[in-house]
Amino acid sequence: MATLTTLLDSIGAMPRPRHPEKVARSETPALPKPNWLRVRAPGSPGYDETRSIVREHHLHTVCEEAACPNIGDCWQKRHATMMIMGGVCTRACAFCNVATGLPSALDSDEPKRVADAVAKLALEHIVVTSVDRDDLSDGGAAHFAETIRAIRTAAPETTIEVLTPDFLRKDGALEIVIEARPDVFNHNLETVPGLYLKIRPGARYFHSLRLLQRAKEIDSSVFTKSGIMVGLGETREEVLQVMDDLRSADVDFLTIGQYLQPTRKHAEVKRYVTPEEFEGLEQAGRAKGFLLVAASPLTRSSFHAGDDFRRLKAAHRARVAP
Repeated sequence: MATLTTLLDSIGAMPRPRHPEKVARSETPALPKPNWLRVRAPGSPGYDETRSIVREHHLHTVCEEAACPNIGDCWQKRHATMMIMGGVCTRACAFCNVATGLPSALDSDEPKRVADAVAKLALEHIVVTSVDRDDLSDGGAAHFAETIRAIRTAAPETTIEVLTPDFLRKDGALEIVIEARPDVFNHNLETVPGLYLKIRPGARYFHSLRLLQRAKEIDSSVFTKSGIMVGLGETREEVLQVMDDLRSADVDFLTIGQYLQPTRKHAEVKRYVTPEEFEGLEQAGRAKGFLLVAASPLTRSSFHAGDDFRRLKAAHRARVAP
C-alpha cells in the first residue's frame, strides 16, 4: 500500500506542465490546415549543423520554443533566432507555445555564448529575442544590451535585430537597449487592440505602440519593426487600423502572418487567411507608407530577416535619395 511519502514523491516526479495556466481550460477546435500551410519536416545537413551549434553553446531558440513551422527552412541556412534569458516566460499569452512560470536567475555567461554561436554560424544578420522577464527590475534590458555588445565584439560584420518584450512598467529599459545600437528594434503588437484582453492579457496595446514610437525618437537611425498575426477573429478593417497606428508611430517594417494553434489548449484559429488576402494586406501596407511589408501565411518576425534587412536598407536609400 502506497504511503503518503511515496505518493508525494511520485507527484514530485511528475513533469511540470509547460503551460500550467492552460491545464484546466477546455480544448479549442482545431481547423484542418489548408495546402498552402504545409511545410516539409526538418532534416538536412544544414539543419543538423545549426542544431549542433545551438546545443553546443547551451542556447534557447524561439524557433524551437515557439514551435515555428519555418525551422527546417531557416536552420538549413543556419539562421537560428536566439532566445535569451531562459526558456520560461512570466507572461501567459493565449497564442504562445513558450513555457510559462517563474524563470531562473539570469545567466551572466549567456551573452558571450550567443555571440560565439553567431560567429560560428557566420551569420550576416542575427535576430535576438527573449522571454518576458517581468521579475527583473529592467525587464532584461541590460542583458539585451550586453548581448548586443558581445555580438559586436565576436562578429563585428553581423547586423543585429532585437525583438524585445514590451518592458511594461520598466522605466528606462528601452533606453538601455537602444543605446547599445541594434540595427533593428522590433516589438510585436501581435494582434488588434480589440483582442488584447483575450490573446495578450498581460500587455497593453497603446503602451506597445508608444514603445515603438519612442525607440525612433531616441535614435532616428534605428529601423523599427512590428508584426501581427491574423486568423484570430480580427476584421480587415481592424488590421488596416493597426497599420495606421504603426505608421503614426513611424514604424518602418510590418510583418503579417497566419496564427497557428500550438495545442488544443491555446487560442483557436478562427480561420485561415488565403494567400490572396495576404497579398492584398501587403499592398495596403505599402500604400500606407511602410518601407517594407512582409505578409504571407508563413511569415514570422524573423523569417528571412537577413534578406528583409537588405531590402529595408535599399528601400530607405531609395526614399531619401535626392
